[in-house]
Amino acid sequence: MSTTTSPTFHNYIDGHWKPSVSGGTFENRNPANRDDLIGLFPDSTTSEAELAIEAARRASAAWRLMPAPKRAELLFRAAHLLLERKESFARDMTREMGKVLDETRGDVQEAIDMTYYIAGEGRRLYGQTVPSELPDKYAMSVRQPLGVCAIITPWNFPMAIPSWKIIPALVCGNTVVFKPSELTPLSGLNFVRVLEEAGIPPGVVNMVTGGPAVGELLTTHQDVSAVSFTGSTAVGRLVNQNAAPYFKKVHLEMGGKNCIMVLDDANLELALEGCLWGGFGTTGQRCTAASRVIVHQKVHDQFVERFVTRARALRVGDGAKPETQVGPLASEKQLDKVMAYVKIGLEEGATLACGGQRLTEGAFAKGNFHEPTVFTKVTPAMRIAREEIFGPVVSVLKCSSLDEAIAIGNDVPYGLSASLYTQDVNRAFRAMREMSTGLFYVNAPTIGAEVHLPFGGTKATGNGHREAGTAALEVFSEWKSIYVDFSGKLQRAQIDNQ
Repeated sequence: MSTTTSPTFHNYIDGHWKPSVSGGTFENRNPANRDDLIGLFPDSTTSEAELAIEAARRASAAWRLMPAPKRAELLFRAAHLLLERKESFARDMTREMGKVLDETRGDVQEAIDMTYYIAGEGRRLYGQTVPSELPDKYAMSVRQPLGVCAIITPWNFPMAIPSWKIIPALVCGNTVVFKPSELTPLSGLNFVRVLEEAGIPPGVVNMVTGGPAVGELLTTHQDVSAVSFTGSTAVGRLVNQNAAPYFKKVHLEMGGKNCIMVLDDANLELALEGCLWGGFGTTGQRCTAASRVIVHQKVHDQFVERFVTRARALRVGDGAKPETQVGPLASEKQLDKVMAYVKIGLEEGATLACGGQRLTEGAFAKGNFHEPTVFTKVTPAMRIAREEIFGPVVSVLKCSSLDEAIAIGNDVPYGLSASLYTQDVNRAFRAMREMSTGLFYVNAPTIGAEVHLPFGGTKATGNGHREAGTAALEVFSEWKSIYVDFSGKLQRAQIDNQ
């Protein structure tokens, strides 16, 4: 596992690619083959983060004054570059985090879609013009940028999620310091290179790789006005606590324990396809993954038999190979977590219907592979039915009615996504009203959000903000109300109009 011939990558600060001041680096390895060293990335210290924040602060003065349509023109150019390099970026992504090529192509496509969509908002950063209660007076509101925004992103969507945050921040006139996951720094770097080549001025976008110390500084530095974080609920809570004393605007997108409800009138073949994709797509490593399937007792046994058969048949392997349907876990740590939860499920008394084992022989020997796993006879109180596993593990629960399915679905700490399979429109509307989630699907799995609608959840999933769609603009701008009195005399609102 020699590193002598491996490429070394740098941070991007104030328009320059710079090595770590300390000289420290960390390895980025292929989770399908740990012998494949992708490269070395800066294990940055807080001093690099300080430099990046200072560069962003200086660049803010000019960037915020550039007309929003002009900022948008640069983002349209970035979208074109992403489109041109989609295949190359997808292959880099599969190599560094493992998911199959079709999915990494989708990840890059989502970044393309988001960049095009939000760039269009450069001519639509709408405010309000309202009638004043006083004569000869205009009343209006405008969006204004926040300043320096810290962007901290996870490894499971290493280009899509940065686009959800960085592009709205830029179009609103903010500058950015971006910390990608240590597991996927190459995809973050590819995204930043595109922005650089598109003509984003020096200092407007900065990228610093490294560990928790960098993230902590980004959440506590006095010159950072806003923090947008996607990751675990535990880390999100720390981000919120770090930022609170400084009254920063904080956007958190965190965990999920999502459910698909399959009623007795469901199209079972359609539901099976949805549960397989929702549960095992991205090897279950999605915040929207369908890790719970709640099935009506009338079709439960039939559904379970077919679901287990189909899960056993899924082809696990290197995501770069066209035949692969389920790639590796992104890291050894994530694999260990999945294996620990399989043990917990067995200890709780659930039935292991299929899977449950790490794959170690032959082509699997050097990767983080785990069998697609299904537990049955799961009760709502079990940890495997309540806690986010973030791996290829699905728990099947039984219900006797729609009301019971909804009650089970809502009885978790999270509220990101839910789905219902039924052919009864009345049941569908009841469920979409009653489920306490930010996303809801009918006759589709819990994954598949599109860039032009708000994305986010309730309860321990988030803190009330949304990304994607025009809702993202609310995260990265603030309102200013403006009053222009051209009467030539003192007028007093709420007094002179009595």
